[in-house]
Amino acid sequence: MNKTIHPLDPIAFSFGPLHVHWYGIIIGSGLALALYLAIREGDRRGLPKETFSDLMLWAIPIAIISARIYYVIFQWSEYQNNLSEIPQIWHGGIAIHGALIGSVLTTYFFGRARNTSFWKIADIAAPSIILGQAIGRWGNFMNQEAHGREVSRAFLENLHLPNFIINQMYINGTYYHPTFLYESIWDFAGFLILLSLRRVNLLRGELFLSYVIWYSIGRFFVEGMRTDSLMLTQSLRMAQMISIVLIIVSIIVILVRRKNGKTEKRYLDLENL
Repeated sequence: MNKTIHPLDPIAFSFGPLHVHWYGIIIGSGLALALYLAIREGDRRGLPKETFSDLMLWAIPIAIISARIYYVIFQWSEYQNNLSEIPQIWHGGIAIHGALIGSVLTTYFFGRARNTSFWKIADIAAPSIILGQAIGRWGNFMNQEAHGREVSRAFLENLHLPNFIINQMYINGTYYHPTFLYESIWDFAGFLILLSLRRVNLLRGELFLSYVIWYSIGRFFVEGMRTDSLMLTQSLRMAQMISIVLIIVSIIVILVRRKNGKTEKRYLDLENL
């Protein structure tokens, strides 16, 4: 018989009717740290200090909107007769792949407007992006969401997890896979790998493409454990399909650019363009 388990309060503090959620604090903290690291590295690589702060002013709102649009498209049956619900993002329903698509497009046009290489900006930002994702998954933890299938408490204890994680995975009388944790660990490992790859001095663009490959491999396997996936068909998960496409496309782009000598510029080059 399970003892009474109380989940962590998703609300950090309140001002009257205004509730500040841990989810927002964690996501905001991840973004702030990511921005700080990108600005520092951008300065070392010869970019103006305001590059990433200016970019974030556009990228964050566009990423949120595109994440919502992506989610609504694949859950259209839930929204087609309730269009007023679409902008109510506080009710839940965003997708990281939608956010990434919006961010990449924003960065591309921002780079063109600033006469700065998209690949250079993307390379510098890559470690920051995946670190932000690693931190952000703990927001899902506080909300008891983005979890996997049912497991036993004994299974979680055999993973040598601390009790606060095990207890938070006890939802409505059932324990679940902490898939948020699996992805967070994978992303943090990717952050360390990308930091190491910066010293290899890859061709421009390859650090960002390495991020895409690493993240997509992890997301493919973690997504297979989750219970809240957006489905392309009854048996095919959208995030897994996108991950496969991104891995293949990124590898092809790396090989083609190297074969055709598309660029000889490297990550550590200091010129601004």
